[in-house]
Amino acid sequence: MKSDRLLSILLLLQTRGLVPASELAERLEVSVRTIYRDIEALAASGVPVYAERGRHGGIALLPGFRTDVTGLTADEARALFVLAAEGTHAALGLDAALGSALRKVMAALPEPHRPAAELTSRRILVDPVRWMSGPRPAVDVAELHDAVLTDRRLRLGYRHSGTSDPRTYTVDPYGLVVKAGVWYLVADRDGVPRLFRADRVRRAGLLDAPVERRPGVELADLWDELRRQVEERPGRVRLRVRVRRSRLDLFLRLNAGWLTGEPRPEGRAGGEWLRAELAVDSVEHARSLLSFGPNVEVLSPPEARDVLARHAAAVVALYGAAGTP
Repeated sequence: MKSDRLLSILLLLQTRGLVPASELAERLEVSVRTIYRDIEALAASGVPVYAERGRHGGIALLPGFRTDVTGLTADEARALFVLAAEGTHAALGLDAALGSALRKVMAALPEPHRPAAELTSRRILVDPVRWMSGPRPAVDVAELHDAVLTDRRLRLGYRHSGTSDPRTYTVDPYGLVVKAGVWYLVADRDGVPRLFRADRVRRAGLLDAPVERRPGVELADLWDELRRQVEERPGRVRLRVRVRRSRLDLFLRLNAGWLTGEPRPEGRAGGEWLRAELAVDSVEHARSLLSFGPNVEVLSPPEARDVLARHAAAVVALYGAAGTP
């Protein structure tokens, strides 16, 4: 609707200052010509808005102009009360601020929207922890948060996976990302983008030196690049397995990160077994499939079957002697 678009333009200009018409058009998914027509409509309604021509031009409000209108629709009001996963604000020390902000938003909402927003806050709960993932240790990201917001370099003591002693790095942070309840610091190390899990940071200290970021590089772009590197990293070993249909759901939940594609029926459709392939770092990964017992069989490579046979024999040796305490 045009009224929603006009309000969106007004709020964007109030927040951002000078904004190119092309950026407004892209954000609002309309043409630049439509944006200029909307600007004329705002000016005609008394909003002190103007356009600057030229390479570095754009559209802006006169300095000092502010509006208190929220313009929230009913759906937008409900969306605010399904904000973020539980624990996200606590890790940043913002739980109290979130509660205060929501109370202010509730007070500013149009009267007809308040019941829906309040009901949403009571009826929708977001829990980011996956089933059977185990409790995660509390993570203090306050120092990382300070570095991100104050544009300072960081000295990290960081423990890599599979090691016990932390290594020390000086990094240039771009921002923090929380994915599935896990916090990551996105930072350059020696000019190369890296991901650092916050729960592996043993020490973090702000340096006096300002951050040195690469020009034009934004957090969202770096996260997309690093995320794709993780998701598309080829496994060195392909495990080909067969899974009983009765255990397929559990198998998929526990191995989603390694699957190379959808499991396929073995033989006729609707049969008892399905074939699947996992891309993993080592044949030792096959040990994790022992928990499925006879419901998952590793078909290849032979080295993975040897791993399973060796560990299964060790289990039999441990428990096979009847009556042994």
